[in-house]
Amino acid sequence: MGSDFISVRIALLTVSDTRLEKDDESGNLLADLIKRDGHEVVDRSVVLDDQNLIQNSVRKWIADQTVQVIISTGGTGLTARDVTPEAFEELYDKKIEGFGELFRMISYNHVGTSTMQSRATAGIANKTYLFALPGSPNACRDGWDYILKYQLDSRHKPCNLIQLLPRL
Repeated sequence: MGSDFISVRIALLTVSDTRLEKDDESGNLLADLIKRDGHEVVDRSVVLDDQNLIQNSVRKWIADQTVQVIISTGGTGLTARDVTPEAFEELYDKKIEGFGELFRMISYNHVGTSTMQSRATAGIANKTYLFALPGSPNACRDGWDYILKYQLDSRHKPCNLIQLLPRL
């Protein structure tokens, strides 16, 4: 893989019992950051904090060969309604352990020990990358600007997730 930029096709999922797309600050921020960095938001949805609804949206996108990456925001905390990690992890072919670890390390610099309440997770399902970020705009910015921006950039060295796509 050379040093040419490859635009990635991304689906965005907001998990919330209270937000709609028009007032979805975190989802709107992610959409803006994705576009700013040259990628395409191919679909977007807002679903309630419900494991079946989350999985139905994700299954639709992992079955769609045009979707390469799914990013969710919300539902990664510790309350009874926070079920995004459980929904995602049941669908993984492989878990990307380092994503949650790295996210919490970066988040620690901004929120201190409160980062332990985040269950950010990532994995691969049907040759599609899945990333579950917390619901706050700051957490979404941290996840994108410090991790995903680089790992979804085909020019990032020494390695990136895009160069692995053909071999998934």
